[in-house]
Amino acid sequence: MSELVDLRSDTLTRPTEAMRAAMARAEVGDDVYGEDPTVLELEERVAGLFGHEAALFTPTGSMANVLAVGSLVAPGQEVLCESSAHIARAELGAHAAIGGITMRTWTGHRGRPDLAAIRSLFAPDMGPFFVRTAAVAVENTHNFAGGAVTPLEQLQELREWATGVGTGVHLDGARIWNAHVATDTPLAEYGAIADVLAVCLSKGLGAPIGSLMVGSRDAVDEARVRRKRMGGGMRQVGILAAAGLHALDHHLERLAEDHAHARLLAEACGLDPETVDSNIVVVERHDAPAYVAAAAEHGVRIATVGPTAVRMVTHLDVSREDAERAAQVLTKIS
Repeated sequence: MSELVDLRSDTLTRPTEAMRAAMARAEVGDDVYGEDPTVLELEERVAGLFGHEAALFTPTGSMANVLAVGSLVAPGQEVLCESSAHIARAELGAHAAIGGITMRTWTGHRGRPDLAAIRSLFAPDMGPFFVRTAAVAVENTHNFAGGAVTPLEQLQELREWATGVGTGVHLDGARIWNAHVATDTPLAEYGAIADVLAVCLSKGLGAPIGSLMVGSRDAVDEARVRRKRMGGGMRQVGILAAAGLHALDHHLERLAEDHAHARLLAEACGLDPETVDSNIVVVERHDAPAYVAAAAEHGVRIATVGPTAVRMVTHLDVSREDAERAAQVLTKIS
């Protein structure tokens, strides 16, 4: 058991020794030239998992989201998303600053798509007077809704409606792996509801870096150019892609352990563990900073996500013993 239990985020994971060995063995080439075999293997594999034609390796999830949304939404157009969506709340306005894209939002129960609200927000092309809605973005699992999983049926209903009105769908799947493990939903079924996806390797899967934009061949080819323009063209990056391949081989199914640990923490905080879908627990506290400070005094790091909201995230580096120790602390200070 480590002396400190760090539950601030699943981005804190460190590569295992086996992952480091895989990185050291990686065959590499120049990715800007499209010649890194390990990157190409990762991109082909991830695209295939989601039933799409192609994928593009990026250093960060925010870049993958910017590229994905930008493949559907032109400057001066809008994307609709949930009010606490990561693309709206936690990417520093990148979609506006870089892509010239505006957003309008709905507020959904547990971050889910509200089709009635989306229909009311949707703006078709009405000439040179109004911003046109070019895409709807959904997030699964939903970070600020406490790792909530959106039921596949709701996503399919959104897809059917979007196809009918001719608008695109973006899936922010930073933690789609958690949704897949939590529900046994095939990744290809999640892929089928979206024109483009962004998926992350450096959260629950435990890679040190990396995300991918997934979509059609044309969309990915365009995004490759825009990635270079944004400074994201990388060279012998197969060393990093190898970590992603290792994670897919060895760290995917074990996400169920993180989910079980999260339910343990939820119960310690007075929540119904059945309300925790994956590896994130968000609890309301009157004074979130004070609660975080009290936990830190007992060797447990958690994070504020609002004045009265606290988040804790289980991950690869949190053992069952760590989770039990953290639960004892949280029970004491709650």
